[in-house]
Formats: sequence, structure tokens, C-alpha cells
Amino acid sequence: MARFDITMTNAAVERLIETTDNPRHLYLLHAYNRHRYLEMAGRWEEIFAPEMTVEHPVYHFNVFGISTTLEGADAVKSIYSEWARTGQSIFYAENEKLAVGDNVICSTAVLYQQTPGAVLAAGGAPVDPDAHYLVKNLEHMIWPYDDEGRLVGEDVWEVDESTREIIPLDPSEVLTSSQSAELLAPLIKPLPVRPF
Repeated sequence: MARFDITMTNAAVERLIETTDNPRHLYLLHAYNRHRYLEMAGRWEEIFAPEMTVEHPVYHFNVFGISTTLEGADAVKSIYSEWARTGQSIFYAENEKLAVGDNVICSTAVLYQQTPGAVLAAGGAPVDPDAHYLVKNLEHMIWPYDDEGRLVGEDVWEVDESTREIIPLDPSEVLTSSQSAELLAPLIKPLPVRPF
């Protein structure tokens, strides 16, 4: 892609991995890195491996003017499946800042989510329903983990919807999940042995 490189979306995560010494924090960062790559590759089923995610995750989203809670694996799987099918699992990040603790990872970043025009038009945006776009916004994310280093859920919110932008994509810039999977395959690493 001319303007965007999906292989760089997790660059801030990987920089923090290189400078983190605490074994527990390092494990969480590897899990976070793997989760995000799997999601963007459309390989969402692997996110629900018992060593990665609790049996009953809870996700809270407050983005794009919609506030919703997804309770349980089936609800969360349905959104991942839909995003993989429609290419909305394609994300780019810039200026990401991260913090990791014993049971949480926090992130602030400008995110770009690839979105079909039909989805945006259905929400009232004045766009071509046959085109693709990037929806750009500033997001905060909190990902809590349990004592075994498994994801408990996600809390994601848009900081200031007045700064949201809808950026048209040239057809040559649109990625499918399978194209993303091919690009990201060399970056998707297995979880390390849990050190705690």
C-alpha cells in the first residue's frame, strides 16, 4: 500500500517488548502483540485459545457515536467474524503510546480502521457505498488480563469524535483479510512459555 503499511501497526508494541525486563509484563505484551496481529490477519479464532482469552470476555466500545457492550465469547466472536469478512479488521496506528502493568495494558493511538462505504452509509455518513474508507480517530484502550495472563476484555473509546476523519481509499489500497494474513504471517509468533 502506498500510504499505509499494516506490518507497522504494532511497531510501538514491539519497541516496548524490546525494552521491557519484567517477565510478567513482557508476557502480556507478547500476548497483546499476538492478539492484534491475529485480529488484523482475520485469524480471530486463534484469539480464543484457552491460554489467551478467558471463557467469558466482556468488551466495552464507545466509538463512532455507538456505545455497546459485548458479553461472552459468542458475542465477541461475532464482531471479529464480521470484521474479518468485511475487511474492517484492517487497522493502522500512529503515535501509539503504551503502558503495561501486572494485569493491564493501556494504549492511546491515532487509529485508522478500514471500513466499507456501505457500512458508513448505513450509519448516515455521506460516502459512496461502493467505495472503501479509513475511519481515523484518537482512541484509548484498556485491556485487562487475569492472573494467568489471559485477556479479560477490552475497553475502547473514542476521545473526541469531532476529530474523526473519513479518508477515501484508492481501490489499490484496500486490503482483504487474506492479503493481510499473508503480510502478517511472518510477524505472528506463538506465545512464549508463561513465566508466572
